[in-house]
Amino acid sequence: MNKSSVKSCVAVLFLSLNFLIAVSGFAQSKPNPSVADIALLQGPNRLQTLIDGAKKEGQLNIYVVHTALPGMAAAFTKKYGIKVNLWRASSENVLQRIVTEARAGRNELDIVQNNAPEMEALHREKLLQQVNSPYLNDLLPRAIPAHKEWVGYSIEMYVQAYNTGKIKKEDLPKTYQDLLDPKWKGKLGIEQGDEAWFAAVLQELGQEKGTKLFKDIIATNDISVRKGHTLLGNMVASGEVPLALTLYSYNPDQMKDKGAPVERFNIAQPIAQFQTLGMLQKAPHPYAAALFYDFMLTDAQQMLADEHDIATSKKFDTEQKNASMKFIDPAAALDQDEKWHQAYDDVFVKRMK
Repeated sequence: MNKSSVKSCVAVLFLSLNFLIAVSGFAQSKPNPSVADIALLQGPNRLQTLIDGAKKEGQLNIYVVHTALPGMAAAFTKKYGIKVNLWRASSENVLQRIVTEARAGRNELDIVQNNAPEMEALHREKLLQQVNSPYLNDLLPRAIPAHKEWVGYSIEMYVQAYNTGKIKKEDLPKTYQDLLDPKWKGKLGIEQGDEAWFAAVLQELGQEKGTKLFKDIIATNDISVRKGHTLLGNMVASGEVPLALTLYSYNPDQMKDKGAPVERFNIAQPIAQFQTLGMLQKAPHPYAAALFYDFMLTDAQQMLADEHDIATSKKFDTEQKNASMKFIDPAAALDQDEKWHQAYDDVFVKRMK
């Protein structure tokens, strides 16, 4: 290659490098970068740019459902000195409040944490902003939907759990049909709102066959219906409900750590769903929002693993994540919510009235 060709190649490389640097620093160089500019920021200066911007903003507003989030928010504040204004409610109430505020032109929210179907609803309302976090590559691919407007940061795996003082391991049911045995009379419990779990079970058993089976189980042995997985888990620990059909995997694991006589198991293929995080398109504190988003995919992943949550980072809980879990489709759960809710009520809830 002659000297002229070498000079030409060097010039092309220099221009390409300058272009990449310019693109990666686009949000930094713009006098008034938009929320999208900040959320899609890439490059080596991304983290420092977010930290500097977040410190100027000074605060972050988030709505949450997951019980672990207040602790995560406190850890974020401790690390970065950014005040977090947090409101926690049910998944339905969080969704309703966000949609109501958006339609009224109140753009006060930066980050929302909710179940995947509710986040899919916000995607359809065109309220969420894609975030180009460099840590997305560390996650399970299925934790990132095709539209990339929310991300699954942890997995809630449904499990069954029992009181080891009331039930022997060798006597545990191996199939749902085993629950027809009269020995389970007065010993069964279920959470009041686990219709997505039930829909997934019926997909395996067949709608008619599965519905009849659970109605027969209840007719033979009854079932205690309780609102809240924490409450149901505590009742398993106390022995009041010796066997629960629907707890999240971290519930019995956390109680066991504290000395409770509780163990978890699975009757059939584990059913799971994502706990998810999203940034609002009109976030008033976009630097802090993007920084918190990154925090939930890094530091918080270790915190989740330490508390027996199943983090979506491929660095943690590899054995559990490699298990054959059946994931609830958030779009289907949203589209068929009324049908699934009706089926669950008909079998489990209305019998109490």
